[in-house]
This record gives sequence, C-alpha cells and structure tokens, in this order.
Amino acid sequence: MTATKPSVPGLYVGTSGWSYPAWRPGFYPAGVKPGEFLGHYAERLPSVELNSTGYRIPAEDQFRRWAEQTPSAFRFAVKMQAYQLKQAATFEERVKLLGERLGPIRLLVGSARDEGFLTLALGSLDPMLRLAFDFRHDSWAGVELPENAVQINDYDAGAPFRYLRFRDPPYSDADLSRIAEEIRPLLADGVEVYAYFRHEDEPSAPQYAERVLAHLL
Repeated sequence: MTATKPSVPGLYVGTSGWSYPAWRPGFYPAGVKPGEFLGHYAERLPSVELNSTGYRIPAEDQFRRWAEQTPSAFRFAVKMQAYQLKQAATFEERVKLLGERLGPIRLLVGSARDEGFLTLALGSLDPMLRLAFDFRHDSWAGVELPENAVQINDYDAGAPFRYLRFRDPPYSDADLSRIAEEIRPLLADGVEVYAYFRHEDEPSAPQYAERVLAHLL
C-alpha cells in the first residue's frame, strides 16, 4: 500500500463512509469493484468515518482487513452509540485491532444531560482512547470533558485534537477555503484535526475533502 497523498500533517479529513458504488466513475475508477473501494479511497484521502460500527460490532477479521487495505498513516474514526456501552469491552477490543490506524471514537448520545451517564461512558473505555461526544441534546452545552475527549465541532476544546462534521452541503470553494482557514491555526498549534463531510449519492463529499486538503498544502 502506497502512502496517502496529498498529506497535511495532523489533518485527517475525509467522508462519512466510502462504500458507495454511485461514486464511480466520479471518484472511483469505473471498473473498480466494491471490495477495492477502500484501498482506492485511502490513496486519495487520509481518514474516514466508520458508521457501521454504530449498529453492530463487526467481526475481528473485518477490522484486520480494513487495516490491511490502508496505509499506516490512515485513520478510521469509529462510531459508537450510547447503548453500546453495555458491550464496551468487546467494542474496545475489536476497534483496537485497527492498531495505529484507530482515530477517535465518536460516541453518539441522544439523551438529555446526565452526569452519571458521562461518568459511565468515560469509565467504560480506555482513557488513552480519544473520544468525540456527539451530543444531540442542547442540555449538554458547556459540559466539562477530560483531555482525551471533545464535543463535535468544538473548535475551542482543551484536548489535543478536534472532531469536525460538515453536514450541510453544498459547499462552494469559498466555503471550503473558509473551513481550511479555520483549521489552519489548530494545525499550527500541533492539534490533530479530524474532519468529515456527509455522504451524498454523487461524489461531492470526497471532492470537498480533497479541496480542503488542497487549500492547506
């Protein structure tokens, strides 16, 4: 597997998922088979959101295959839902099979603010893992998190990484330039930035990610 190109140190930008046949031939070559999508994706972008993990925990061999199909610098952001904390040990064991390719775990929380739940979540997972809380209830605003955790789209978090999600396409080149300029000072400060564009049927999301990379090269 060749190294990911282009590369901006500390920037892991990509899309929510990669297994989309409709992205041929706009992003994937016309003749590429679905089983080969990830390898082609990883040649052009440095990271992807894994959404399937938020519905069931894939088998061990699946994580190993994903790792084998991507370069060592590639990162997977893994989705987890609040109810999956009941399987936290299994979830953690499986996702760690990605090795150095494991990026943050995005923990989706739909319920109202509950300090007991937060304590449970933080205590159920290895504190060395990076956690990105995707709170879907306004009552979580202003919650304090430890250094291994952030809220989605919190540019001012205290952790050494940020997790950004862009869900309102279309994005003009001016929009993408603005996003790049908001990310630039974080990278300059040594903060790792994980940023993902929402999947659409046409391959606009990977094109947006590539344009952000281009603006920061």
